[in-house]
Amino acid sequence: MKPKRKGENMKNEASMERPGRKGLSKEEIAAMKEYLKEKNSKSNGEEAVLAQIAKMPEPDRAMAKRIHAIVKAAAPALTPKTWYGMPAYAKGDKVICFFQGGYKFKARYATLGFSDKAKLDEGKMWPTSFALTEITGAEEAKIAALIKKAVG
Repeated sequence: MKPKRKGENMKNEASMERPGRKGLSKEEIAAMKEYLKEKNSKSNGEEAVLAQIAKMPEPDRAMAKRIHAIVKAAAPALTPKTWYGMPAYAKGDKVICFFQGGYKFKARYATLGFSDKAKLDEGKMWPTSFALTEITGAEEAKIAALIKKAVG
């Protein structure tokens, strides 16, 4: 078997972005870069989350602000942090929930998601993410209840 030359069979970012090519999208590559930057950062989680929210376009920014306030009120023990460039809330070093703006992956809605560490289990099947187009009083109440349940 002949030894491989350095760089052989390696995909570069440009090849992964070509139409019809399987691999990571530009948005996924950007999220991975954000994650690596976060891992090496020593910044305050609250400041990082608020900075990410400030960068979001509307209506995602308004929803992210509301989610941030709801999480802080419903589960003050959760620590704000960024996770793949998204506002997230952790218990210790484990992310419990996160907000993903629709702009991030060009979706028509934002997402409130929960990790496998969230205690939302209901039988053998339960939702782990919720689409958001607007947050009214009814959604605020549902979100607060979900956050409280997720923390346990």
